[in-house]
Amino acid sequence: MNERNSTVARALAALGHEARLQIFRLLVRAGDEGLIVGDIASHTGLPLSTLAHHLRTLVTAGLVKQERRGREIVNRADYRAMNRTLDYLTAECCMGVELVRQKVA
Repeated sequence: MNERNSTVARALAALGHEARLQIFRLLVRAGDEGLIVGDIASHTGLPLSTLAHHLRTLVTAGLVKQERRGREIVNRADYRAMNRTLDYLTAECCMGVELVRQKVA
C-alpha cells in the first residue's frame, strides 16, 4: 500500500466513528473561525474527556488542526486534507473497470 492510500485510510477510519463524524461536520460548518473544545462539547453533548480522545484521533488523521489561543484551543477542519480525501475517492469516477478473468485449469 502506498503512502497516499495510508493517509486516506487513516482519514476515513477516523471519520468512521459516529461521534468523530459529528465533530468533523460541526467544524466544517464552523468554517475558518473554528470552535473551542467547550463549544464543541456544548453542541455534541460529549463529555470533555471523550471529546478530547475523538479530537486527538481527528488531529492524528490530519483532518483537524488545533491552535492554542491563550488558554483555549481552537479546532478547525483542515479543508485541504478533506478535499484531498474526497479527490482520492472520486479521481477515477465512471472510468470503467476492466474485469480480469482467470482460467480454471
